[in-house]
Amino acid sequence: MEKKFDNNPCPVTATIALIGGRWKTIILYILSDHTRRFGEIAARMPAISRKVLTEQLKELEADGLISRQQFKEIPPRVEYSLTELGQSLSPILDEIAAWGKEKVLNA
Repeated sequence: MEKKFDNNPCPVTATIALIGGRWKTIILYILSDHTRRFGEIAARMPAISRKVLTEQLKELEADGLISRQQFKEIPPRVEYSLTELGQSLSPILDEIAAWGKEKVLNA
């Protein structure tokens, strides 16, 4: 599988290729402390449509940042969690959150 950043060795470009966009970092932050179901993620992101959330989750899974576990139950249950690669972003996301609290929300 060809990676999104194979043609550009810039580490920032490579990272943004995986986590860039309007929603991915937020999804990763929401999953950083807990495995969650689709509805739980959607409830924490009221501005995102269910269709776009589904697309973003699929992309994050394809890029190896999250895992999707489907349970054979009635009604069906699906849970999302960070992979080891996704978990490696948690300290960075925590720093972004701290910066946002200090510099943006308290400005």
